Amino acid sequence: MALAALDVYRDAVREHSVELRPEILARGEGALSPEPFLAARTVQESIDISSTHGPAVIVSSAGMATGGRVLHHLHRLLPDPRNAVVVVGFAAAGTRARDLVDGARTLKMFGEYVPVRAEIADVPHFSAHADAGQIIDWLRGAPPPHTTYLVHGEPAASEALRDRIDRELGWTAVVPRSGEAVLVR
Repeated sequence: MALAALDVYRDAVREHSVELRPEILARGEGALSPEPFLAARTVQESIDISSTHGPAVIVSSAGMATGGRVLHHLHRLLPDPRNAVVVVGFAAAGTRARDLVDGARTLKMFGEYVPVRAEIADVPHFSAHADAGQIIDWLRGAPPPHTTYLVHGEPAASEALRDRIDRELGWTAVVPRSGEAVLVR
């Protein structure tokens, strides 16, 4: 997904999009080049990364570490105290990323427990999620639905957003209970 977003930005540079800052346009496509990094687009390219030895930086868009190719890298790197894993952005409760941030000594992956000896660094302030004000502004442009269901986020934050939607927009907003089924028509 991150590489697809990079392609969108590269297309914008190629098309001289007015939405880009002038200094980015002046540098051309080189401004958004991942060089000297390898952009692993395929499973095989990701596997090839795992076979390299020596220092490396692996950047993954699977920030919650709940699935995908990043698990293979974590499986290999977590046991070695010479490695560091940097969790950038919000790590939701119940995810491996949150477990790492909270100091887990082991993580279960691929049916086995992997020791966590790598250094874990938490950089939570780079979340790409919209804040409550941005969500409210976005909702203002939509026709009022029968009910708004808040299904993503920490419980306290979801409840606060539900109350704000009710107060500011006058909409019915609900935070469903875990496992609750809702019929959407």
